[in-house]
Amino acid sequence: MSKRNVVAVSAFTLVSVFSSIAMASDGGASASSGLWIYFGIAIACGLAIGIAAFGTGLGMGNAINGAMQGVSRNPEAGGRIFTMLILGLALIESLCIYALLVCFLMIFKIPAAEEILKLLGA
Repeated sequence: MSKRNVVAVSAFTLVSVFSSIAMASDGGASASSGLWIYFGIAIACGLAIGIAAFGTGLGMGNAINGAMQGVSRNPEAGGRIFTMLILGLALIESLCIYALLVCFLMIFKIPAAEEILKLLGA
């Protein structure tokens, strides 16, 4: 089994375990059962940013690779290729920024630590 498959299976297993723990809560009978949604938001935001950064990194690497090969084959077209490369990299990076903004919106839904401790009765 390749390292990539091991990481994918491990991530799927962790998400499954955490979601099954959240689903197995007592249905709102205790104050702490509502806190699982905040745990899920934190895990989802971490995974979303990681996946977005990984995807945009691969996309940028492929774009730069294509630009370098194009310039090496036709050096006179370097200026046009560079302009199109910068435009493409900006569009690729915007996808990661959108994921970051969505995660910020979700993270700000998590209450302050004092409110969580009050819910837990500590």
